[in-house]
Amino acid sequence: MSKELGAITPTLKTGSEPFHQRGQSFGFNLVEFWQWSASDLITNTSRGVLAEFIVAKALGVANGVRYDWGAYDLNFVVGEKTLKIEIKSKAFLQSWEQDKLELNPLFVVKKSMLLDEDKSRYSGDSKRQADIYIFALLAEKDKSKIDPLDLAQWTFFVLPTSVLNSRERSQHSITLNSLKDLPETIEADFTNLKQAVLKISGKT
Repeated sequence: MSKELGAITPTLKTGSEPFHQRGQSFGFNLVEFWQWSASDLITNTSRGVLAEFIVAKALGVANGVRYDWGAYDLNFVVGEKTLKIEIKSKAFLQSWEQDKLELNPLFVVKKSMLLDEDKSRYSGDSKRQADIYIFALLAEKDKSKIDPLDLAQWTFFVLPTSVLNSRERSQHSITLNSLKDLPETIEADFTNLKQAVLKISGKT
């Protein structure tokens, strides 16, 4: 691969960067795009990215720029060990009109291959690339009160990947109820999520 076509390293933006034409500003900026594209925090796509950010903040690793093509979501250093963390998000409520609450949401936990950036393709064995899974549930059940920015509305379930690998039931997904039933699962809120991950780290 030529250096000219190598990976582009993103830079941290402030939001004030203007849209322009060869340096001439058109009077609107990047924060307006963010407001337009990501203000609906309840929709599945935005909520998933938000959950990653919240977990990263809880673990103290929300530095730099989110990488969209990683085999897992976050790195978390514990002593001399770097833990790879995967985050999955679900909610009881959706932004669209619902007939009923989704009280037992299904988290997809299927295996994947590792992206080889030098060769721009996926390679190796299909497996779960992370050491720990964090299942982030936006648990509010009242549409008039739901607020993804209220960290009290989030509940987190932390589980070693090895437990998912050893399950005899579905290897592609796990329901919230099944997750809660696993004795290895640690339930946490935002304030003690880091402690839960540290506890789980001793089992990885």
